[in-house]
Amino acid sequence: VQLVESGGGLVQPGGSLRLSCAASGFTFRNYGMRWSRQAPGKEREVVAAISSGGGSTNYLDSVKGRFTISRDNAKNTVYLQMNSLKAEDTAVYYCSAPTFNAWGQGTQVTVSS
Repeated sequence: VQLVESGGGLVQPGGSLRLSCAASGFTFRNYGMRWSRQAPGKEREVVAAISSGGGSTNYLDSVKGRFTISRDNAKNTVYLQMNSLKAEDTAVYYCSAPTFNAWGQGTQVTVSS
């Protein structure tokens, strides 16, 4: 199982970013996926989750209405669209395949003026 995140960077407060996670090594369409984040000095927290078919999603309360998780099973990719970013969203973001306890290497998101 391999997960490779991309799309992080530096953005001003109120800005947007879209993270991508390319998956390989398993039948992607059969498994739920998650995005998590870890800020300096804090524990890792699950930000969003999506079912195998994409029909069911869940979000951390603090990102509801701002972040959207989606997936393209034809491309074996899961996305996290992040809008109205705040300084407190600054963290390393990871995608994961919980069934396999597999994690990507992470991508840094920094929200700062």
